[in-house]
Amino acid sequence: MKMTVDFEECLKDSPRFRAALEEVEGDVAELELKLDKLVKLCIAMIDTGKAFCLANKQFMNGIRDLAQYSSNDAVVETSLTKFSDSLQEMINFHTILFDQTQRSIKAQLQNFVKEDLRKFKDAKKQFEKVSEEKENALVKNAQVQRNKQHEVEEATNILTATRKCFRHIALDYVLQINVLQSKRRSEILKSMLSFMYAHLAFFHQGYDLFSELGPYMKDLGAQLDRLVVDAAKEKREMEQKHSTIQQKAALQDFSSDDSKLEYNVDAANGIVMEGYLFKRASNAFKTWNRRWFSIQNNQLVYQKKFKDSPTVVVEDLRLCTVKHCEDVERRFCFEVVSPTKSCMLQADSEKLRQAWIKAVQTSIATAYREKGDESEKLDKKSSPSTGSLDSGNESKEKLLKGESALQRVQCIPGNSSCCDCGLADPRWASINLGITLCIECSGIHRSLGVHFSKVRSLTLDTWEPELLKLMCELGNDVINRVYEAKLEKMGIKKPQPGQRFTEKHFRRWSQIPRSCIYRQEKEAYIRAKYVERRFVDKYSVLSPPSEREARVSSRSCEERRLSQVRVPVHTTVKSNDSGIQQGSDDGRESLSSTVSANSLYEPEGERQESSVFLDSKHLNPGLQLYRASYEKNLPKMAEALAHGADVNWANSDENQATALIQAVLGGSLVTCEFLLQNGANVNQRDVQGRGPLHHATVLGHTGQVCLFLKRGANQHATDEEGKDPLSIAVEAANADIVTLLRLARMNEEMRESEGLYGQPGQYSTNNHTEMQYKKCIQEFISLQLEDS
Repeated sequence: MKMTVDFEECLKDSPRFRAALEEVEGDVAELELKLDKLVKLCIAMIDTGKAFCLANKQFMNGIRDLAQYSSNDAVVETSLTKFSDSLQEMINFHTILFDQTQRSIKAQLQNFVKEDLRKFKDAKKQFEKVSEEKENALVKNAQVQRNKQHEVEEATNILTATRKCFRHIALDYVLQINVLQSKRRSEILKSMLSFMYAHLAFFHQGYDLFSELGPYMKDLGAQLDRLVVDAAKEKREMEQKHSTIQQKAALQDFSSDDSKLEYNVDAANGIVMEGYLFKRASNAFKTWNRRWFSIQNNQLVYQKKFKDSPTVVVEDLRLCTVKHCEDVERRFCFEVVSPTKSCMLQADSEKLRQAWIKAVQTSIATAYREKGDESEKLDKKSSPSTGSLDSGNESKEKLLKGESALQRVQCIPGNSSCCDCGLADPRWASINLGITLCIECSGIHRSLGVHFSKVRSLTLDTWEPELLKLMCELGNDVINRVYEAKLEKMGIKKPQPGQRFTEKHFRRWSQIPRSCIYRQEKEAYIRAKYVERRFVDKYSVLSPPSEREARVSSRSCEERRLSQVRVPVHTTVKSNDSGIQQGSDDGRESLSSTVSANSLYEPEGERQESSVFLDSKHLNPGLQLYRASYEKNLPKMAEALAHGADVNWANSDENQATALIQAVLGGSLVTCEFLLQNGANVNQRDVQGRGPLHHATVLGHTGQVCLFLKRGANQHATDEEGKDPLSIAVEAANADIVTLLRLARMNEEMRESEGLYGQPGQYSTNNHTEMQYKKCIQEFISLQLEDS
């Protein structure tokens, strides 16, 4: 290593040494300025680079938006997407380059300035200080008088010590100078070399990226050349067509638009005729508006804009007529008259008016000639049950959760494996179907919607006793016997854990592409099973329903003709809090009531007559559900729902009673819970104005009263005698039900006074009254379940 300052000169402290120090110090000061400037420029470059990358990213987003806009053009979309992805990679390379620049230039040089140059400055300060002390010692030693021996010795000692200290610090300073001069070369070269290697890596990565993109760009260039040629050819063809049409238009008579006179009854798109007409509004001003009219699907419709849904003027052309209108001031008017309204229209010319009139008349004639007219299908939607509860807000007493619910449900036959795919240890359930599911099947069930399947966790959610007992009454085996009745006959295999399906397994009932993953195949199977009910064994229903699907009254001629069908055993009424008592003859559960037969209600009065039932396979599904609800036969109820039974079907032969009312009369709380989970309307009343809550109150079924209150039943509703459930309970002296109903009313009043807007039956507060109310309800429900 070449020394910048000689150590020998340092010991001499000669003028040459001082001159060398001055030169080195000036050089270091200039070096510091240059390095500071370079670091600042590097920081500015990095900031500018980051701004460049940010602008580039925004530009890439613009390219991607353009590619998404060009989704109808595969070439443009693919090219723009590929280019934007490549340019995004370049942005990533730039980001890496700037990061390496920051580490190689900024960090290293800043560290050199802060560490090494700082040490140099500290050594310089110490050297200057000791130099000054040495100069003072020399001056003092020179000024001491010869006759003052004590001062001479003191000055000599100070000078000796100062010289010794000076030599030590001067040697350290010179060493620091020489090390700095050597290190600055290596630090500068190392940082610059690292910076250049970063650029080398950047350009190498860019070269590799565009080398891979090169063949595609070359192919795209060739394709672009062909597109340019095709565009030029299309342009010439359009110019030729434009010229031809322009020549034809020059010879055309514009007094009438003959191009609109054509109509086609057998058009492929179903549009017989279409065009602009003026329509007179039905308001007081009778304004005329120009609209686009069309005759399609035996209807006359119009729209203002293409995006607007068509407005139907005439629902069925067979019910209307068309005629000229000469008694209005405007020309070319005609009127379309239907039984409910008329529509005044105006064409642009007489020929066009005649064409529209003829088109309407021809469409009417064609509609009459068509065979097999389709009747309108009414979308029957069952009224949703208002009893959907949030289990997280209920009282925690006597509720089951976690492993307890899991173990009880899984011990039911078939429940130890998933109902749909057979995977072991299912930990999810569908509470309205009564089945257990694996986590993947539960996700598919959840996607079907709650009107098909209500999914709940067996380990994470809280389970009410009535819901848990409902699960134990059904199970996978019971439900699969209904929903998979025709599975083997159709030759379809159920999904199996870890097994992939092929398209042939579902060829009879669903079109599944071969590329579908296992979940999609399972989803198709579950949708076919529960939504489309493809595997349910459909049976025929006797017709007409009004004559043979319902219960046949006693002592009728039908009774003799249907002598082969069975007669149900008449049930008796006794007093019991639970509302359930085992009969001694055939094991049928009998009902109880605290109400006298001649006071308020005689629910079995109509049942005194012997009743005749048709075989369940010949019943309407609604009637089958109705019967099974009274008989507390949950498998039959599930079967009826699988066959399309309306859960709110009312029996016109029995005072418009519903299946839920029959479940009340049957005395089963679990049956009521099953119907409510499947959308039964808790407030639907019979012809006497009595809903399920009325009937449960009359019969003294405390548990059912609690369940209906819990599910949002309207306790203020009155029957045809003007009695609400509370007045019935008071008259019957049923203390438990009276207490419950009054507590429920108090709870409602408390919530209203506090300004809460929760719906009835949905607990939203934690005040003392409400907590007591929830506790009582759950306690009574649990007691009835234990007694039953």
